[in-house]
Amino acid sequence: MRSLSIGASGMLAQQTNVEVISNNIANMTTTGYKRQRAEFQDLLYQNQRRVGSTSSAAGTIVPSGIQLGLGVKTASTYRITQQGSLQETQNDFDIAINGTGYFQIELPSGEVGYTRAGSFQLSPAGEIVTQDGYRVLPGITVPNDARGVTINDAGEVLVKLDGQVAEANVGQLQIAAFANEAGLEAIGGNMFLESPASGAAIAGVANSVGYGKIMQGFLEASNVNVVSEITSLITAQRAYEMNSKVIKTTDEMMQTTSQVS
Repeated sequence: MRSLSIGASGMLAQQTNVEVISNNIANMTTTGYKRQRAEFQDLLYQNQRRVGSTSSAAGTIVPSGIQLGLGVKTASTYRITQQGSLQETQNDFDIAINGTGYFQIELPSGEVGYTRAGSFQLSPAGEIVTQDGYRVLPGITVPNDARGVTINDAGEVLVKLDGQVAEANVGQLQIAAFANEAGLEAIGGNMFLESPASGAAIAGVANSVGYGKIMQGFLEASNVNVVSEITSLITAQRAYEMNSKVIKTTDEMMQTTSQVS
C-alpha cells in the first residue's frame, strides 16, 4: 500500500520543518540572524490512466485520468533576508547596516566572509576585528592615542587625536551587496560565503545608491518573529501527527486483510 511510504515521507518532511523552526527560535537573540523557511514539493506521480489519452476509437480524450501521488520531499530551506530591528548599544564599535549590504571579513582560509553582525572590537594592534579576531576589510587601524572614534553613515572611521582640532580619517569600511542574498552559503559564526546562487559580491560605499547606511552604536537584531514561529511549530506538529495517523490506519487495514480467511 502506497500510503505507508507516503505517510513516512510526510513525517520526514515535517521533521525537517520542525528542525528549521527550532533553529530559528534558538537564534531569536543572535545578532544579524536571518530566519529560514522550509519549502516542500510533491513527489512523482504514478499514472494509472494517463490524462489526455485516447479513450475510444472515435478519438475521445480522457479529461482528468488517474494520477496517484507518492508523497512529499523537502525542496529547500529559504532564507528570509528582511531587515531586523536596530538596537542601540552606545558602543563605538557596534555597527549596524540600515538597508542593503554585508560587512566583508577576512577569514583565516584567505576567503572573504560576509556578515550582518557588526559587533566589532579592536585587536591588540588596534585593527577593527570580529569577536573571533578576524579582520574587517579593508583593514582599518585605530591609533593607540585616539581619544574618540566616530564612524559616519558612509563608513568613514574618524578619530580624535591629541593636538589636532579636526578629526583624522583612518579608513573607510566598504560593504558588499548581492543579486540574490538568499543564495549565500551559511558557514556558522554569523558568517556567509559567496556562492554561484548568490552571484558575485558587489562592493560599494555605504549610504550610496543601492547600499544601506552605517549606524554606529547600534546592532541589528534577529528578524525571527517568535509568535509566527510558535504558530508554525504547532502546525508542523499537527501535520506530523496526521501523517503518523495515516501509517497507523494503513497498518490496521493491512491487518484486516491478513485476517481474511
